[in-house]
Amino acid sequence: MTGMTGWHAEDGSLCRDCATVNAPGRGRCHACGSPRLLSHPELQTLSIAHVDCDAFYASIEKRDDPSLRDRPVIIGGGRRGVVSTACYIARISGVHSAMPMFKALAACPDAVVIKPDMAKYSAVGRQVRDIMMSLTPMVEPISIDEAFMDLGGTERLHGSSPATTLIRFANQVEADVGITISVGLSHNKFLAKLASDFNKPRGFSVIGRAETLDVLAVLPVGKIWGIGKAFRKKLAQDGIRMIADLQNAEETTLAKRYGAMGLRMARLSRGQDDRRVNPESERKSVSSETTFNRDHTDLRFLTATLRKLSEKVSARLKAADISGRSITLKLKTADFKIVTRSRQLPDPTCLADTIFKTGRDLLEPECDGRAFRLIGIGVADLHDRALADPANLLDPDQERRSKAEHAVDALRDKFGRDAVNLGLVFEKPEAGDS
Repeated sequence: MTGMTGWHAEDGSLCRDCATVNAPGRGRCHACGSPRLLSHPELQTLSIAHVDCDAFYASIEKRDDPSLRDRPVIIGGGRRGVVSTACYIARISGVHSAMPMFKALAACPDAVVIKPDMAKYSAVGRQVRDIMMSLTPMVEPISIDEAFMDLGGTERLHGSSPATTLIRFANQVEADVGITISVGLSHNKFLAKLASDFNKPRGFSVIGRAETLDVLAVLPVGKIWGIGKAFRKKLAQDGIRMIADLQNAEETTLAKRYGAMGLRMARLSRGQDDRRVNPESERKSVSSETTFNRDHTDLRFLTATLRKLSEKVSARLKAADISGRSITLKLKTADFKIVTRSRQLPDPTCLADTIFKTGRDLLEPECDGRAFRLIGIGVADLHDRALADPANLLDPDQERRSKAEHAVDALRDKFGRDAVNLGLVFEKPEAGDS
């Protein structure tokens, strides 16, 4: 595996800066002089990759504002919000994703805090995704900034191995998009994703078949998907801390003790993952939420915020040409308890008006004096936009409201999102949404 334990210089290497093949034993590329050489005995036979953009939001902000290049940057909401992401300079101080903002600023008081600009980040994500699709149709997005790729069978198309194609891809993203990526290359999805995290930023790590068990054995069990903090504690109490402990246990014993998760851990601990890269994989939901700088009990304020969030969700649905039938309201109380309420619609919708009114109906019964620090709205059970908002004989005004909303959308597309505001959103929310 490159990036951790096993460089195999006797097998030659690929330059990660110019993709030149180098003879065995060289410390620098003979063509460009770069020391970034990639060597592995299985390098030319592996084709499953996981691509992850490095500190995605922060990297885009640094790209757009060069004065931020050498400064710690945190992307997130106000003091009551959480960190969406942080640049690597801020991470040195201990800042990490999902950390409460007040803790992040205590750890890194000199950090520049920037409110997320999801429209900009989504555009960059699509730009990177388009480059991926030019290399192979077998692209499975996981989120806005990461995806699996299967480059098997593309050698004749690109005149190079998957590894060489991925090196050129990483360099193209850096040159054309202005951000960096890290790549994990292996023989299945689990190991490819694991490898992509080994040497960030600008990493390219490989896990081959022959070394799979040895590479996994020295890693903590938390490296297996789905093993969170609470489950790690339970496993530790049972004497299981490293993946080697799982490898040494009988599969049937793990299945009896931990159920389906035990069976899953047994197989992943041995690097067994038969899932294919699925280009048909789609997002499960579209949502937006905001954390307030202070707790709120006022229904009017919460309703105004909900309207703003509904418009953002609607805009994202329309941009993706999708709609959804399930509306979910999310609230977080002052004592950090999560409250969710959902409603299934008779037909899919992408209209802000419908999303908002459904969310408002779910919100009103919850406003019983409790204080809330967060509110969000989401749409799931997604469908093609062509199925959205058919004529409703029980609501003769729906068609009129739909036409009015599309007219507002057209004005906003032409003059900007702030060109038209509805009365309910004049009361501005306090913190950034996501």
